[in-house]
Order: sequence, then C-alpha cells, then structure tokens
Amino acid sequence: MATPVSIEGEQESEVINARRTESLDAPHILKLVESWTEKLFGRVNVVNIIEKAVLAVTLCNSSDEIMGHAAFLDYPNIPDVDQANWEEWFNSNYASGQVTSLNTLFLHYFVAKREYSMGCAQEIIRTAFNAVPDLHFLFLSVPVGTFPDPSLAQAFKPMEKSESGHKGSSVLFVCKRHEHVPVLHIRQAFVEDHDDLTPIFNRQSDMLHNTYGDYFLAELIEAQDTDMQCLVAAVEKTSYGFMSISTDVNLDVLNECFELIPFNGLRKPHPEDDTVPPPPTPPPSPPAAPAEGCEPEGSVPSKGNSIQGDATHDSPQMAEVLPECSPKESKESSRAGSCASSVKRDQCLSNGGSPALVSEPTEFMENVKETVEAIEKGSALAHSITPKDLIPPIQKRFVPTYHGTPNAFSIQLFCIAEQYEMRSCDFLPEAFSKFPDKDFCIITVPHMVPEFPLIQNFVRVTPKCPSILPHELYVFHRSGLLKNFRVRLACTSDMEAVEKLVATVDMKEGILEDLKQFNKARRDKGTIPIQAFVAECQNQVVGVAVIRKEEEIEYIRSHYNIEDFIYYNHHSRDDHGHLHHFVLNPVFSHLTKHFFKEILRLAHKTCLYYPLRPPYTPKEKLLDHSLVSGLNALVPVRSRRQIVYPEEGLGINGPSDRILKKCDPYALNHINRKLVLEPKVTINARIVVVGASDVGMAYLESLVYCPHLRFNNITLISPHGLPGDLPPDELRDMVLAHSLCYTQDDYAKLAMRTWINVVYGKMTAINRTRKQVTVNGEAVVPYDHLVLCTGRQYVVPQPSSMATPSKETTGHVSPKTTSSKRYLGPVPPNLYLVNDAYDAAVMLYRMENGVLKNNGVVVVYGNTLDSLTCIQALIRLGIPPYNLHLVEPPVSEGNVTCLNNPKIEVEMKKSLKAVGVHIHHNCVLARWNDDEEPESEAEDATGPTEITSVTFNTPKSHIRLACQALFCFCNKEVDYDAFTAINSACLVYDGRLVINASFHTNDVTVRAAGTLTKYRRKYHCEPWSHANFDSKEVGIAVSTLDLPGESPDLKINTGISILYVYHNLL
Repeated sequence: MATPVSIEGEQESEVINARRTESLDAPHILKLVESWTEKLFGRVNVVNIIEKAVLAVTLCNSSDEIMGHAAFLDYPNIPDVDQANWEEWFNSNYASGQVTSLNTLFLHYFVAKREYSMGCAQEIIRTAFNAVPDLHFLFLSVPVGTFPDPSLAQAFKPMEKSESGHKGSSVLFVCKRHEHVPVLHIRQAFVEDHDDLTPIFNRQSDMLHNTYGDYFLAELIEAQDTDMQCLVAAVEKTSYGFMSISTDVNLDVLNECFELIPFNGLRKPHPEDDTVPPPPTPPPSPPAAPAEGCEPEGSVPSKGNSIQGDATHDSPQMAEVLPECSPKESKESSRAGSCASSVKRDQCLSNGGSPALVSEPTEFMENVKETVEAIEKGSALAHSITPKDLIPPIQKRFVPTYHGTPNAFSIQLFCIAEQYEMRSCDFLPEAFSKFPDKDFCIITVPHMVPEFPLIQNFVRVTPKCPSILPHELYVFHRSGLLKNFRVRLACTSDMEAVEKLVATVDMKEGILEDLKQFNKARRDKGTIPIQAFVAECQNQVVGVAVIRKEEEIEYIRSHYNIEDFIYYNHHSRDDHGHLHHFVLNPVFSHLTKHFFKEILRLAHKTCLYYPLRPPYTPKEKLLDHSLVSGLNALVPVRSRRQIVYPEEGLGINGPSDRILKKCDPYALNHINRKLVLEPKVTINARIVVVGASDVGMAYLESLVYCPHLRFNNITLISPHGLPGDLPPDELRDMVLAHSLCYTQDDYAKLAMRTWINVVYGKMTAINRTRKQVTVNGEAVVPYDHLVLCTGRQYVVPQPSSMATPSKETTGHVSPKTTSSKRYLGPVPPNLYLVNDAYDAAVMLYRMENGVLKNNGVVVVYGNTLDSLTCIQALIRLGIPPYNLHLVEPPVSEGNVTCLNNPKIEVEMKKSLKAVGVHIHHNCVLARWNDDEEPESEAEDATGPTEITSVTFNTPKSHIRLACQALFCFCNKEVDYDAFTAINSACLVYDGRLVINASFHTNDVTVRAAGTLTKYRRKYHCEPWSHANFDSKEVGIAVSTLDLPGESPDLKINTGISILYVYHNLL
C-alpha cells in the first residue's frame, strides 16, 4: 500500500494497492492511454502484452479503479534484437558488465492516470523490485528522437554506450535497485539494538517475551561467541531485522528424520561415509498353482509394521516382479496378468511431504494371491483386505552414516519488519561470512507457520517416515549466493558433465539419448524439432532440460482446461513446447522458475506442457519422459469433460481427427511466461484425509488443483490406497454400480499420487490431544487438520436364526425383521463384501480359480443396484446363469427400490429369468450351514468354516440353497473400526457422525463429510444429509470452507448458521 501525490503537487492523495494484472483489466488500461504512450511504446495489443509479460503490475485504489499499469518482459522491445541473444547485443553496445538475464527486466508498457502518474511510476518500480529479490536493473528502450514521459524520466536514466557500440534506432534507459529498494545493510548486533528490535518481536509474537522475560534479546546479543552470532539489518541507523545463527546443530537427529543424502548429511565428505543402501531382499517367487481341490502351501500372509524407510529410492525389485505378472507366463488363471493380479502398491511418499506412516508394497501378483490365501486361512482382517495381509515383511530402514565434520549452521531466531521482509535474503551473505568453514545454512519451522520470504530461497528437505521432529527443515547452500547462473543451449562438450549430473536420476538413459540426438541433428527421429539447454554456474553444469515442439496442442486444448491459464488465441502454434526432461541440482532449486523462464526465452516459446502417466503405464511408454525436478513450479491442469460425437452424420462439420483421436489418459502440468515470476503460497499444515471415497477424492482434488497454493503435507489413509491405480479392466469395473463422479480416465488425469502421500491401512483410533490417527492399531499419522470421509460400506448382516421347518414363520418376515445388526463373528472365507475396485479384482480372481472351475452355485443377497451389476459381471465372467441366485430382502417401509420404477423392474427381472438366473423375493437371511449356529461357528486351524448352504426366511416358509459363494449387498454401514475410533475419541455420534453446517465435528480440527455424517438436530433437517447430494459437490464444499486464515482461496465463515446449499440432488 502507498500514497502517491499528484503531479501538480496538490495535497490530495490516493491510497492504492498493487496486484498482478489480469487480462480482464485490458479495457480499463486502454482508457489510461495518453498521446505519448504510442510514441514511446508503439502500437501495442494490451491483452497480448499482458499474456506474454513475465511481470505485469496493476495499481488500484480503494474503489478498485485502475490507476496505473506496467508490463515487464525479460528481453528488450527492440525489433532488430533477438530475444534469445539480447545479452550479446547489450554487452557489445554498453559497458555495464553486471547485467545478466537473472537480474534484469525490460519495461514494455506503462500507463497511469495523468494526475497520479509520478506516484504510480514510483510505486510500480518499488513493487517490481520487491516482488523479484534478484532483480537489480529495469531497462526502458526509447526510440531515437523521443524522450520518456516525466513520470518515467524521474526514475530511468540514459545508459552510456561503450566505445564500440553501434548507433541504433533506440536509446536504452536504466533504473537501478539501490535508488528505490536498496539492499539492506547487515552488521553485527549490539546490545543497543534491543530497543529497536523489541517492538518488532512483540508485534509478531509474544511467546519469547512470555517465556524468557523482557530482556531476553539483550541477553542473547551479549552471549555471542565463536559458535553463536547475532546480526541486524540497519536502515539509517535503525535496526529493522534480527537473525541469530549458531553452529550448535544436532545433525544425528536431522539425519534420522530427513532425507539428507543429497546434502551428504550436512557434513563434510569423508572416505568412511556409508551412504549407499544395501540391496533389498529379493521378493519370494510366486507360489506354484495348487492342484484343483488342494490347499496352497507355504504362503502365509505377510504381516508387520507398515512403516517405509527411505522413500526417495525406487525399489529395484519392481522390475523383477513385473515379468512374473505377465499374462503370457501365468499358468494359473487367465486373469493372473489382469488388474486382479496387478494391484500395484509402489512408492507411497511423494516429494511433496511426509506422513508418519507410509507402506511400501512392491509385489503385484503376490498381493492378490496372498489376499486370497489370507481369506481362505481366516485372517482376522481378511474381509477388509488391509495392508497387513498384502505387503511383504518390511525391511529395516536404511540410515546413512557420516563421519565427516559438521558442515552446517542453523538460524535459531529470525525477525524482520514487514516493510523489509522481501529483502530477508540479504542476511545470508553476512551469515555465511561469520562461519566461512560451513557450506549449509538450515532452519526448522513448525508445520503451522506460513512460509515467509526468507525460506522461499531455501530447499525444503523431504522428511523420513516416521519423523519424530514436528518441524519442516529447509536448507540453503553457500553456492546459492552465486549470481552467475546462466542458461544456454547444450553442446557436445556438455555430455560428460550431464552424465555426472543425472547419474542418480531414474530414466537417465532417455535424457542422455535425447541430448545426443539434439547435438546430432537438432531434431528427433520423427523430424520434430528438439532443443536441449544446460544451466551452468561457475562454468559447471548444474542443470539440463530437453523440450520439443508440442505437436498435440489441439488435443490438449480440447481435453484440458489450459485456457484457465492462457488466452489461447494470443499464442501461435509454435509458441507451445513439450517438456521431456528437467534436472536441476538441489542447491539451485530456488532458481527453478528462472530456469524455466530462460528456457522459454531461448526457445522462443510461451508455454510448456508436461504429462504425468498413471502408475500402470508400461515402462516403454515412459522412456521419453523423466520425472522433472521442477514439478512444484508447474501447475496441474484440470481435464475437460468430452462431448461424445456420433461416428457418422457430422461430416465436415465434425471436429478434426486431432481432437477425436484416442490417446492414453495422462495428467497435464503447465507453465507459461505469466507464471514464472508468480510465487505459490506454501502450506505445510498436515492435512490428513481418511477414506478414498468420492467425497474425499473431490476434496483432495480441490486442494491439489488450486494453482496458487502448494500443499506439502496432504496424506490419505485408505485400505487400498488411491482409487484408479489399478489398470483398466472392463469386467472389474462392471462389478459395482458407477457413481459417475470419477471414471478410470478421470483418475489417470488427476495423478493424485504426485501431490499427496498415501497410507495403506484402516483408521483404528484418534488421539485428539496429540492430534494423531492410529492406523491398523500399530502406527500413527500426525495431523493438524483431520477430514473424515470414510463413507459407508457393505457389512455382513446378522442372520436372524429363525428358519426351522417346525416353527411357524408366517407373519414374522417383514421389512422390520430384516436385521440391521452387524455380524461380528468370524466371517467365512467364501462370503464376499465388495466395496471397491480392489475387492472386485480379488473376488474375480477367486471366482475364476474356484467357483468357475467347480461349477458352484453363487448366491447374491441384496436389492441394491450393486447386486444387479454383480450378477451381470459374474455372467460375463463365465458363471452359468442357472448357478446364480438373486435373493432380495424386503424393502424397508418408506423406502423405494434401487430402480424406483415398476415397469423397469418387471423388465429387468424378466431378462434375468430369461437367461436362467433364479430370483427370490422378500427373503431374510436366517443362517448359513444349518448344522451349526453362526454365532458359535467352530474354527479349525485354517480359520472359519466355508459356507456350503444358506437358509432364508420368506413370509410363508423358508428356502435353503446350496452355496459355494455368498455375496452380501444389503446393508451399508459405517466401518466398525472407524466407528470405534470415532466413538472412543468422544466425537459426537448419533447414528452417524454429527457435524455442523461448516462440516465441523465437536472438535474444531476434525471435519467430516459424506454418508458417514448427519447434521446436528438443531437444524431440524433429519431427512436431509450428504447422502442426498452429489458426493463430488460435497467434497468441493469442504475444501471451500477449509483452512481458515491460511489462504485467501480457502476461507471459512465461522459465523455460519444455515446449511450449505447444494445444487445437485441424487
């Protein structure tokens, strides 16, 4: 905020705000054009220049009226100067040797209200220097014979040409940082600085004052020695900032809690350092196919603590398991190589953050086989199919050992006045000068502290799992102070340096191959232009990137919402590039966006696109892309819903083949010139979502796809991880009715695994005091915000135990007699509860290898839509319809059937009977296996007895059916473990988890949504709950009311007293 004074020197002033320019501002900007504007800048398309500017600033008054505007680009607006070669042109014409692409921008356009132009120009210049800390020079190109407007002339001074400079059509004017926003003077702190600094500390926090007393700062300054130093930022003899640094750092604890291998454990290199993890134990070979009717041997389900160790290394055993899972080599089942056996549980920890528990299942086919065996052997958690039954024994986490001397100092205390916080980085050169033998500066901050300007230059270190330190660790290397960072086209002599740089990068072969192809032909093997760039500092290669011309831009435009970020018509087809590889030394990761900016300038591009493939993509399709280290700088782009066009009839009026062609789905990430200098708001708060329901996925999608926010610690707890990770399988997807919220392609286009952490397991306890969720009764996941979206699942109904031939049952069977109680006894292994795609995959695998071979009878109990789709899938699998029995319980009073249309129901049942399916109406499950009571069913050494028959009560009699497999699709209830955790945590539960209108439970840090919940009784809306509305809309509503105070994009109205208004009824 500032107060510019009018040009005439009047006392009237205007309070203004500076913000980023939007394309919608163009009509208002045009109203500010003066006669000198076109003479100085030429005829300019305002929308186009806003679209191409790397920094566009608009000034508005309190009425949101636009007072001024300026657009800055990273090359001069001189027609005969190529944007990729302006540095050579500048050095040949001007004598200043300090000008580089890193510290320079060019003013391409400026307008302002006439009476406020002086003040607007000053404020825009201050804003530009504050927004870009590395910026030191602003240049203005003025045509010969023209002089800048006085509002610009006061800040821009003509440059002196060198003796060898050529006379051109323009004159260059310069504006230097030190005349407007000078670099802060940093010096040693003295006790006399106490009076200046204390008010600054007290304005930001009173914790230090309350803990250490009134004079803690003076005592800290007095205690300085060789291991602890204090610095202050002085402006005109007044102190406005303070930093305390110390070499007292517990590196062993940091090495235990964070992935510090890239930084050599923050120690000096030593020949005895042990940084290479031992080779993993090879997975056991798949068990041989058992003979028909025989029990498999030697395959006890794996159990153990599911805590992953080093999450930054990909497991090499992945490649060993894949060939064994191929359909060609499998002799056991035709579905052995399908999605049923390809349940992939790869690395669960993304670079974005860390939960306290992450599992690492790496065996594909064994997952399904071990799950089947667990069910057959009667595992206690068999029917929830939790990770305890799926993952192999966990290996001990590798912790590197370092023997070198400490090589880091820490920032213990830091504070700076708000008006100077953008110059916080000025402390770092002086801090490193105090400890010349240290190469790293570190700082730890609590999760709930917003990221401040100082640490935006630091590298966030990925925490290990589990981490006992409830802080985020940031690291800055001494080399980050170097400003001779330069990007150029790669050449043949760079090959050796690039090989060293990418030695530890996955898919490095593709990087080197593309680099060789660029040096050889400048085109790939398909004649598409290819460009390779290297970043170097001190004549050492520290980064490499490879891009191609984007040939599929029409497909991208039609399938992804790229126009949320660009005006497509202002970018030519050649302006779009495709990013294949991007590697940058972590020491220089704070210059990632500058690297992208230089790539766009040197390649004459305005946009870059990078695809992320789903986890089941074959490896040969991934060779063209490596996982880019600058992914956090890109923004994820939402996919667009597609129009289904008729195959015939449109003719020339139909879309082009480029739009209609079928491509494998992928998630798209994007960056353009407008985004390279736009920072994201980083949120380190630990957000834990329990349940991968449609509500939970919509909530996560809303957070991840907020372009101006970056969430580092989002964690999902789910028994089977993220939905959509299994390869596409039409038969598997047919087992359950589709909610239409997300399709398989939708999940592939989200790439959630990239942005969130996944914990495989079930929530078994909540500790509200410590803010921890217990998973599988063993490990804990800490949280700052907990969102419960577990929904409801099919459960085993309690048998009524009424079916006896001698007892009169007429009149006893009605909707009220359908038991709503949950069966908690041992579940037979051939009783199926299918609640998600993983359950469906396991079920199909068992059906094909058991029931289908034995020609057994299958009973489907339920009157839901899922029971009908399951019948359809079983018929498609090959089970004879005459072996299928559909048993429908009575419809509860006041409810309707799943189809809710008598005519459709009649036709549906006719169709089922026509193919041979047996249908039984108004039946209530009485028991299974008549010779034993279900409550006291005997268990042998291998678990509960399999079901051989089931008995149902009808209004007039009872029926008994032979049964080799029983499916239950009648009752959906809250998971028992989830209920126990919620109830034990003293969260109000009244048939459902009780929430208010803003999704809060009785704990302000715990929210809930979806069918798990109900509203408080004071709202008097008992018939209405989230179950009545679109799950995706509910999840989006949770995100819009989430995280108070952390982001302007996600606000909450704490005084809300009415219910959220939904638009889509089910």
